[in-house]
Amino acid sequence: MDKNKKASNIADKGKNKISKTILALSFLYAFFILFGFSFIISNSWNLILGGPVNIILSIFIYSFFVFISYKVLDYLFKKVNNGRLFEGDFQSRFSIINKMLAAFDKHPFIFSLIFMLIAWLPYIIAYYPILLNPDSSYQIKQFFGVTNLYNLFSELIDSNVIITNHHPVIHTLLLGSTLKLGHFFENDNFGLFIYSAIQIAILSTALSYSIVYLKRIGVSSKYRVIILLIYSILPIYPFYAMTGVKDVIFSALIVFYIIILHQILLAENKLGKWKYIGIFILMMMIILFRNNGFHVILLSFPWLILVNKKLKKELLLILVLVIGFSLSYTKVVLPYFKITPSSIRESLSIPFQQTARYVKYYGNEVTLKEQGIIDILLDYETLADRYKPEISDPVKNSFNRFYEDDDLKNYFQVWLKQFIKHPGVYFEATMNNTYGYFFPLKTNWYIYHNFNPSITEDGFEYSFNNLGLLRDILYYPTVVLPYIPVLGLAVNIGFHVWLLIFMTGYMGYRKYYKGIIVLSPALVLVLVCIASPVNAYYRYALPFIFSMPLMFGLFSHIVKKQAESK
Repeated sequence: MDKNKKASNIADKGKNKISKTILALSFLYAFFILFGFSFIISNSWNLILGGPVNIILSIFIYSFFVFISYKVLDYLFKKVNNGRLFEGDFQSRFSIINKMLAAFDKHPFIFSLIFMLIAWLPYIIAYYPILLNPDSSYQIKQFFGVTNLYNLFSELIDSNVIITNHHPVIHTLLLGSTLKLGHFFENDNFGLFIYSAIQIAILSTALSYSIVYLKRIGVSSKYRVIILLIYSILPIYPFYAMTGVKDVIFSALIVFYIIILHQILLAENKLGKWKYIGIFILMMMIILFRNNGFHVILLSFPWLILVNKKLKKELLLILVLVIGFSLSYTKVVLPYFKITPSSIRESLSIPFQQTARYVKYYGNEVTLKEQGIIDILLDYETLADRYKPEISDPVKNSFNRFYEDDDLKNYFQVWLKQFIKHPGVYFEATMNNTYGYFFPLKTNWYIYHNFNPSITEDGFEYSFNNLGLLRDILYYPTVVLPYIPVLGLAVNIGFHVWLLIFMTGYMGYRKYYKGIIVLSPALVLVLVCIASPVNAYYRYALPFIFSMPLMFGLFSHIVKKQAESK
């Protein structure tokens, strides 16, 4: 009887724990919904806090959203608890499909790679040689010494070296050198396509290997077939595979990195020498291909040192070497080649946007002295007019690149003083510039599809082919994609962040805190998005969107193993 009572108490305790976890997530999701509606409608929280009536009404609406969220999450938690997500194998009445499934299971990498490339082929043909956006066009200009917009963001170390680290130097060199190779063949388009081919190879290899890895750890073929179809058919993959932006290769590297984290998490024995070398090279590439790649590693990799005691020395050595490499690269290598670092303005989107909103709504309270201090950095006279609630670039673009350290120190003293006077406007400024990352009804989906003639103005021979009809056929379905029920969630930033929070919360509830390490790169990237200059900017979210099918597969595997161990 005592044993039964004890078991009952344990069950009740577990039930209470589930309730607390779900309740916490419910409060969070309800907050996202309520404030998301307010900001998408009014660019402020006035619909919630704008007077007693609004506050009282918001309390009732918030309580309703908490209740609905709780019911939905309670159902999902119970669904996940059985550890049987996407179990089973695909079967078909058609022999040819069964043969393909057998080939997929026997040769997962080659099959996935070929299947994916065949599906992407129409996009590769239609958008030959490459899709350039303004950033990649400016990078090419930098490589060839053509003055461009990004040279105005920083005070150059050497006026003869106009390549800066505003965009990763290695990516600029890759874009420029492939185009230069095209010069050798007297065909710039061919040179640009070499870059596309390299990027396609890296991305398709990473995605195919993610399927291989999921098979290796025992994830069902049903789920592996689903994500192969996602990789192959969902247009974000082929469109971005053909787009020459830094985020694509970086996203592929993050896929590999998440797999490495999971492998180390499960490792019970020492890894081979070449494995350690491979991990080190991968982490170096992550740092080189994205300026915030170092932060991703620094906030994710050290956790492995704490949880995997057997590999503690080796992992600590790798981390020390990676930190040493990053410091040497930014403090020694780039200055040696007179390459100007990224402007400090890139890390000040949040405070600059807060100041701009303060000036817009409380400009009459800003003293002449404060105006002068702000003006040194941001051109005070036009600051209120330049303020755009969901993008800080118009504010940052007036940043004085010739600032002194004291100018920045004085600015932050004013910033703090104004925060103390009106903290609400600071919170509104930040929420207005970030709510789309947490609000699924904010759709800012886009892909690059238009021809960008920027580099042709400087004598480069870049052009699309005459397959305009094919480009239209491939592009126009993407316009309605975000609004298709269920399928549209696949390209929704807010939904991906919600899913990430759900997986994190669930593993925290199950006390499998080690499993959260696998999600940590994506969690850090969400923080990077919050600090970014644009609200719900799809390209910034690309790394954790591209790696979400892998992460969810790893999550289902972790849940299953935990259920089996009970």
